[in-house]
Amino acid sequence: MLNVKIIVVGKLKEKYLRDACDEYIKRISRFADINVIELAESRLPDDPSRKEIEKALSIEAECIQKAMSGYIIPMCIEGRQLTSMKLSKKLEEIPLSGQSTVSFIIGSSFGLADSIKSKADFKLSMSEMTFPHQLARVMLLEQIYRALNISSGGKYHK
Repeated sequence: MLNVKIIVVGKLKEKYLRDACDEYIKRISRFADINVIELAESRLPDDPSRKEIEKALSIEAECIQKAMSGYIIPMCIEGRQLTSMKLSKKLEEIPLSGQSTVSFIIGSSFGLADSIKSKADFKLSMSEMTFPHQLARVMLLEQIYRALNISSGGKYHK
């Protein structure tokens, strides 16, 4: 069984988002072992300088590196966009490459350090559009569930 890690910087504040995540985690657990790892977000002033942002990303990267393992998929704007069917195929291929774990990484609202992106086996982007940072976790979990359901022959994706 595939082991899926969702490594996220920051906590979900709104109950409705936590409830949505809990529902998709429950659904995913029928197909894969799933673990969501929340890491502390660095505190920054309201209008941080580029240097302050880079330092915060570097600190977050150290924590991310300790948590990630297996096939590494950071979520980043420069990543590739996939259809749900192609994500399903990608998740099917990971165990065939000898990996039993896939780590999806969602950075803070300022993104991810280049040191994390450089360790990627595959970079994934949800969209060229901008979404609220906290919504990214729900969207990713839904797409993982959809992909696993497709692989199992389910009808959810239609």
